[in-house]
Amino acid sequence: MNEAPPIIVGAGPAGSAAAILLLANGIAPIVYERQATPGDALCGGFLSWRTLERLQALGLAPGEAGGHPVRRLRITAGTQEWSGSLPAAAMGLSRRRLDSLLLDRARALGAEIRHATVRHEEGAFRADDGRALRADSIFLATGKHDLRGLPRRPRAAAGQNPFLGLRTRFAPPAAMAAELTGTIEMHLFPGGYAGIVLQEDGSANLCLALRKRRLAEAGGDPLRLFDQLAGRAGPLGLRMAALPGQPRVDAIGQVPYGWYAGRGAPGLFRLGDQAGVIPSLAGEGIGIALASAELAVQHWLAHGAGGAERFRKAMAARLRPRLALAQAITAAGVSARGGPWLARLAALPGLSRCIAGWLRID
Repeated sequence: MNEAPPIIVGAGPAGSAAAILLLANGIAPIVYERQATPGDALCGGFLSWRTLERLQALGLAPGEAGGHPVRRLRITAGTQEWSGSLPAAAMGLSRRRLDSLLLDRARALGAEIRHATVRHEEGAFRADDGRALRADSIFLATGKHDLRGLPRRPRAAAGQNPFLGLRTRFAPPAAMAAELTGTIEMHLFPGGYAGIVLQEDGSANLCLALRKRRLAEAGGDPLRLFDQLAGRAGPLGLRMAALPGQPRVDAIGQVPYGWYAGRGAPGLFRLGDQAGVIPSLAGEGIGIALASAELAVQHWLAHGAGGAERFRKAMAARLRPRLALAQAITAAGVSARGGPWLARLAALPGLSRCIAGWLRID
């Protein structure tokens, strides 16, 4: 094994999980994080029951997280609606809360946290002061943000009509809050979908993934798009009509759904969205972050820096079929005809449970 512990770049769920797992094996990593305090990342906000199991294994009990318990799923397409129980309890939890809990646990176990921006330059990873980071292995956990100096994920991976992400959080009216209690909603519409779930503070977290062309039809203005959706008949129109007049909207563009790392570099372990990006419709983004951290640590403990390529191949093999299935489901869900059919199929007994099992990253 390497004498020098790995350096972890990024203190989101993947980076903090890797730190916790290394510390559990007597390895004290250094974690570099550019933000002084955890932010509220756009992606996330819902933890599946499988993700809660992984968090429990990391020492974070569901009760400690304090999130909003979720036991039911409601899917709508136009005026059609289906509702059913989840296989097990899930949770609505903001990324700020989740990231803070995991980072605090890593710090309490002995991880050294350094707040600095890292880049790759002249064949080495360097911090703000320009000095090279002394490590044979780098765990790259920067989420959807590529590290400066490393090859970027190809823009072509997002496709000709890529997905964009929009998110707003607001205080729901009392009647809406009551309907959302214990439930996550997924609303399918031509060109995109919207998910809504309550967070730990009672706010409603509304995330939309939509084709770039769909936003262009609204003049590129998210608020105009919201108004258009509010005018639709059915449950989605009612939800969008409940938004405050000028909601704050966070956005992310060119999301490369379906991409996974096909190439590697010596000693570089790509975690989370740096390993692969699953459509948010699957609800497994945080699950991939935690699973990749676990697998990367296993390979590093067994092979040191030489385990990076083994890890990449093993992670790609796990991701490939799940990403393909999630892509197919998403493509159907955002089509004009496919959305209603997907909602009908979700009503078939046991089918949602089977699909959830197929999408799981072990």
